[in-house]
Amino acid sequence: LCCCEYVDRRGERNHLAACCCDCEDLDEGCERWLTGKALPPGALGRLAGAVADRARVPWFAGAVKINASLVPPLLLLPAFLHVAALHFLLGLAVLTALPAVLLWYYYLTHRRKERTLFFLSLGLFSLGYMYYVFLREVVPRGRVGYSQVVALTCGLVLMLAALSRAKKDPGYLPTPAGNQKPSQQGLPNSSVRGSPDGLHGVTATSGAAGGRAVNGEAKGYFRVSAEEAEGARKDWCAKCQLVRPARAGHCRLCGRCVRRLDHHCVWINSCVGEQNHQAFILALSFFMLTSVYGITLTLHTVCRGRTPFVALFYCPGAYSDYSSALSFTCVWYCAIVTAGMGYILLIQLLNISYNVTEREARLALRDNTGRRLLGGLVIDTGQYNRGFLCNWGHFLSLGSSPPQRSAEDIV
Repeated sequence: LCCCEYVDRRGERNHLAACCCDCEDLDEGCERWLTGKALPPGALGRLAGAVADRARVPWFAGAVKINASLVPPLLLLPAFLHVAALHFLLGLAVLTALPAVLLWYYYLTHRRKERTLFFLSLGLFSLGYMYYVFLREVVPRGRVGYSQVVALTCGLVLMLAALSRAKKDPGYLPTPAGNQKPSQQGLPNSSVRGSPDGLHGVTATSGAAGGRAVNGEAKGYFRVSAEEAEGARKDWCAKCQLVRPARAGHCRLCGRCVRRLDHHCVWINSCVGEQNHQAFILALSFFMLTSVYGITLTLHTVCRGRTPFVALFYCPGAYSDYSSALSFTCVWYCAIVTAGMGYILLIQLLNISYNVTEREARLALRDNTGRRLLGGLVIDTGQYNRGFLCNWGHFLSLGSSPPQRSAEDIV
């Protein structure tokens, strides 16, 4: 394939120049729209699928499809920030509405169990656009030195490097080969019953495996104890058809089981687990340091003679010219995002200090088995808590030990 060719959803070779050609769904939709007729059931979905399949950009090994969730942040964020810089009231309205819209979209996708690149695109584009505004509007004023620009750039690069590492394998458990079920191999004559969270329990229906019934009692060479049956009930995942190690969990968005699953982060569009939890904390830490440093430099330039905290709420003359207004609006946007990420980082640090994951805390709240500490910021399950230093030592050693055996090896 050349850079402008691609294989469409019907398996046929197509070209970007023919984006509006030979499309029956598009022709039918336009014809019915011109004649005032209603679309038949399912026609709108087929039309949207055809448009999504043909929306591509040239690439080396063939045109690649554009994910629709990537586009809105690229178009809307600069427009909203420029509108907010026109007047103080417009800025207040826009910066108040943005978090509400983001929360609404998050709950919408979370309820539908959909994966989206919207938040990752918004985060990366926000970083790039804030850096662009800083270089174009703040640095030319002459109050930011060369060393300060280098320090800010290095922080941004380190944060992106940690984010790239956090995007890699979080510790997915290998799925069993074929359609064999580990429960049937390790626990014969067993029945599977359903339980919440998509888990299924294995209940032994016979007292022994491979044994014979004598005088009404099952006797054999291997007995399934009550503790083993209980452990299989808790660790069996019917979705992935495997027995999970301790603290592993199934992500309903990724459709995979992850070792020491903490949560699924929409900002990186991936799970946070045993293999990438350290990189996730590192990315959050670099982001906080870089963002606070950039906000401080900008406020020292736009609002001279005031401390950053005071200047954030009282900055006379910030809207005297458009350049200052845009810089001040971007500062407030960064402050809102930094406050949200700071809360996430705080919860993560507290959870690490008590050796509890977000998933374990959520399950403890549901089952009323956890203990609320620090005003409810952390839920201590008491199961893995070994003290502050031991908990942090355990976290810093994540991923250094060889991975646990797969379900097939265990069975």
